[in-house]
Amino acid sequence: QVQLVEPGGGLVQAGGSLRLSCAAFGGSLSISAMGWLRQAPGKEREFVAATTRSGSSTYYADSVKGRATISRDNAKNTVYLQMNSLKPEDTAVYYCAAQYYFRPTTLATVNGWDAWGLGTLVTVSS
Repeated sequence: QVQLVEPGGGLVQAGGSLRLSCAAFGGSLSISAMGWLRQAPGKEREFVAATTRSGSSTYYADSVKGRATISRDNAKNTVYLQMNSLKPEDTAVYYCAAQYYFRPTTLATVNGWDAWGLGTLVTVSS
């Protein structure tokens, strides 16, 4: 069973940038798509971004499009999320997630992911 570990996160001022990383351990070869979802206080978990195994296709939520870049280094079994022009509304716990079989129609759904990291808190101050 794959384990996803997300170090990083932290406190950032509005307008700033942050790069999140997520490393996969144990069974990483079974992973197809990888992505990020987030959950703000008092809100439901929502999709942020995803990428395919090759990294050639990426998907973004409208709320982060143009401000976020997801990338993947398969040699390191790691996926990254670069977030720029951060806003207070980006404050959330960010979760790394993986699909074992690529299901593009379920990327934006919480139930569409097969494995999850524990999450890392990102706080954007105004």
